[in-house]
Amino acid sequence: MLNKVLGTKIGMTQLFDKNGNVVPVTVVDVNHWFVTQIKTSEKDGYTSLQLGLLRKRFRGQEFSPLWLKAKKDFFLHIKEVCVEEAPALELGQSVNVTHATFKENDVVAVVGTSKGRGFQGVVKRWGFAGGPAAHGSKFHRRPGAGGCLRTQGEVIKGKRFPGHLGAEQVTVKGLRIIRIDPEKGCYFIKGAVPGKKDALVAIKK
Repeated sequence: MLNKVLGTKIGMTQLFDKNGNVVPVTVVDVNHWFVTQIKTSEKDGYTSLQLGLLRKRFRGQEFSPLWLKAKKDFFLHIKEVCVEEAPALELGQSVNVTHATFKENDVVAVVGTSKGRGFQGVVKRWGFAGGPAAHGSKFHRRPGAGGCLRTQGEVIKGKRFPGHLGAEQVTVKGLRIIRIDPEKGCYFIKGAVPGKKDALVAIKK
């Protein structure tokens, strides 16, 4: 059984609980993953599974050994998942929600890459208040002085300045699995998950 599941973010929707309350959820698709390599402690020094996400144009086809000879041509993502014991999965076998240890109402952590916002100033990147907006002001949305009265204007490491915003690995903890759909191979996770549509995410305990 896998303690970590890889999937792609479909988007957000809402479900209703038993009391009729609306629950915002993020749908994560964990279908179309195949075992492309099995690593064992005797041969590789550790036990893990290498999984590949099949490209859309090849989905619906049966697994072919030719896919393993040119993995980048047939698989969009190739990731490795560590397992404690020798896995029961075989090479070329499809991985779905039934191979994971997750159940409904389990608390999980989701790892993903946040949306890239490009080069941004300090107001949007760090939440600075900025200066007066009147016509006589020359401050507006500038960051201000960065020397901090240091010798020869030295800038302290980690000073908040304009720069690239987003596109970083983000881990959101304390999320709960509201529903598992084995037929469609989807997890419905309460709350927001980092990343844009079709972004790669990892679900783990």
